[in-house]
Amino acid sequence: MPRMKAAVFVEPGRIVLDEKPIPDIGPLDALIRITTTTICGTDVHILKGEYPVARGLTIGHEPVGVIEKLGSAVQGYREGQRVIAGAITPSGHSAACLCGCHSQDGAGTKHGWKPLGGWRFGNTIDGCQAEYVLVPDAMANLAPVPDGLTDEQVLMCPDIMSTGFSGAENGRIRIGDTVAVFAQGPIGLCATAGARLMGATSIIAVESVPARMEMARRMGADHVVDFTKADPVEEIRRLTDGRGVDVSIEALGRQETFEAALRVLRPGGTLSSLGVYSGDIRIPLDGFLAGLGDHTIRTTLCPGGKERMRRLMGAIASGRVDTRPLVTHRFKLDQIEEAYDLFAHQRDGVLKVAITP
Repeated sequence: MPRMKAAVFVEPGRIVLDEKPIPDIGPLDALIRITTTTICGTDVHILKGEYPVARGLTIGHEPVGVIEKLGSAVQGYREGQRVIAGAITPSGHSAACLCGCHSQDGAGTKHGWKPLGGWRFGNTIDGCQAEYVLVPDAMANLAPVPDGLTDEQVLMCPDIMSTGFSGAENGRIRIGDTVAVFAQGPIGLCATAGARLMGATSIIAVESVPARMEMARRMGADHVVDFTKADPVEEIRRLTDGRGVDVSIEALGRQETFEAALRVLRPGGTLSSLGVYSGDIRIPLDGFLAGLGDHTIRTTLCPGGKERMRRLMGAIASGRVDTRPLVTHRFKLDQIEEAYDLFAHQRDGVLKVAITP
């Protein structure tokens, strides 16, 4: 049986390069030869054992590649075509999908409630930090890459860009809004770019790493608050003349940033939460105004599906957003363990890494 190289979860603290059989595909599936992928913060949660997955699972959920083989029932695509697939791969026909919650595809089945059901790559099925990946429900998930766009131009679309933009979208930002974005890692930077595209006219980024502070300005931030030098809540209140922000986006997944994002809201404001939390989150009584502040708290799992990917690639092709600067390091698949060590420890100014077989 033909085999391939793949990054495999062994146990908490160990993701290693190994060999596995190249997947067999079913009638509705596609086999994609990976040309570029990356490592996500969620993969680091898996590495640390903070998010449980099966031992032996191939990790990764951000594929860019070429169609190697199509299932017998797949129509509208051709072998050799350049494609991406979202980190979330909805079937298109589940109850969650038909309710418009594609990310939660698979939740609420007869086997019980399973949140995050649409996230399958590197979670419930083998992912794409490998030479090949099986894409389920190919006709719902494969999005052709427009001619002229490089792998690195579209590499953020499957997850980071889709997630960050959805933070702005779920915040229901309006033209003229003031928005605060807490943390300027890759998702926060994309949330900053998304807020600008949505029409925010004052964007306040909260960050302390100089390179990320500068990147935040490139992605659309009007003000950058260094939380190591000033209380971000007080500084944001000062910048807004005491009014507070219309929308705050929490992009780190920490109790302190969640609380700060709540405390800076104007009455009736929206907290859009993007962080992946590894412990219980507490809502402070004063920040929540005892439940009487008309606040909205919204959470997001990365939207997927081919239409979402088409729209994101359209934004890139139009020149309205450029995520290439987020790729700061490049590795071969053979160097995946080295790449994880760099990314997990956030050394050398890393934002995102590009992995190529």
